[in-house]
Amino acid sequence: MAGTRLRTMRRTLITTAALLAGLTALTACGSSSNSSASAKGLPDQIKLVAINPMTGPAAFAGLAANKGYELAIKEINDSDLLGGSKLKLEEVDTKGEAQEAASKLTTAISDKSIPAVFGSVLSQDALAMSPIAQKSQMPIMYTQAGSDGVVIGDYTWRATPLMGTYYSVIKKFIADNGYKSTGIIYTSVSPTLTDVATKTIPELGMKITKTIATSATTQDFAAPVQQILATKPDVVTVLLQGAANPSTMTALRQAGYTGKVLGNSAASAGNLDPAGAAGVGMVWPVDFNYEQKAASSQKFVAAYKAAYGEDPLNYAAEAYDAAYFVARAIAAADSTDRAAVKDAMVAESKKSFDGALGEGLTWKDGTIVLDGVVVEHTADGEKLLYEGSGQ
Repeated sequence: MAGTRLRTMRRTLITTAALLAGLTALTACGSSSNSSASAKGLPDQIKLVAINPMTGPAAFAGLAANKGYELAIKEINDSDLLGGSKLKLEEVDTKGEAQEAASKLTTAISDKSIPAVFGSVLSQDALAMSPIAQKSQMPIMYTQAGSDGVVIGDYTWRATPLMGTYYSVIKKFIADNGYKSTGIIYTSVSPTLTDVATKTIPELGMKITKTIATSATTQDFAAPVQQILATKPDVVTVLLQGAANPSTMTALRQAGYTGKVLGNSAASAGNLDPAGAAGVGMVWPVDFNYEQKAASSQKFVAAYKAAYGEDPLNYAAEAYDAAYFVARAIAAADSTDRAAVKDAMVAESKKSFDGALGEGLTWKDGTIVLDGVVVEHTADGEKLLYEGSGQ
């Protein structure tokens, strides 16, 4: 498994280096990427690009994020935020592949009319994209992509708090249930979940009875489950992506474990539904839930339900706020010049704002900051347990 990961990382680094070299040559042979839009004033139409997985295991997150972008852009176009200029969103598919994500970003950079892009929800995609965006001075706003090395300069931004920064909101649930120990099953393919498993969970005050890393190709979780349960933890922690969550929950119930399970937001978006009753009882912290009480959140929820006929996921809420942030920066810059938009983003980040994710939202080092909420998967869907400090 380690050898496979190393080969994948090498291929990604080689591809990123090649693309960076190509961009350097392009800049040397031609004008600056900002030169075609250096004049003040906005064109009638402003093109933005969302580069997300729309197929593959993470498509549920990418497609939900795109819905958030679409809703925000419709609202922005119906308002006077851009003084009559209209945003046009192009959505392209990374297929969940880092090389494809880097290639799609390079294509967007070559289009001088594009002032900013929305980056992939996947950390492995984002890690390939960020060096290219920063070097070529293309403002890029991510959602999710919660790894170190994604936000690396003033051109790289993330409208999702790092999971490790709000995961501690689940401490109340741990204390209320008297959990003193936990065993952890996690996927090593995700840098975010690896960090939570190896750093964040151990800091919550419970004894770690055993930690098991699984690969991206693991489908049968019976063996890891048996190994974890043999250590007799008070509660089991499962940090996996998408379809691996119902497989593991089913394996836990079949092995006789009837307690709650600490999870993560990748279990949302209906991903636990295939487990049926076995999926009930997974609890996780997340940055947004459609039941949270903030007036700005409920305004977003109402607009989303009117547009799509369903409750929004956190991925959509993050993207909605990301689109508004970028639009406010473009309006403040009064230009599609990439450097000017970047400067405006820096200025906007010094202000607090109300959005889909809540009220009084702030930024720190290019990443949004908030307290998070805790939800539980029940037979009737996701249930909000508490917000922020546990109120």
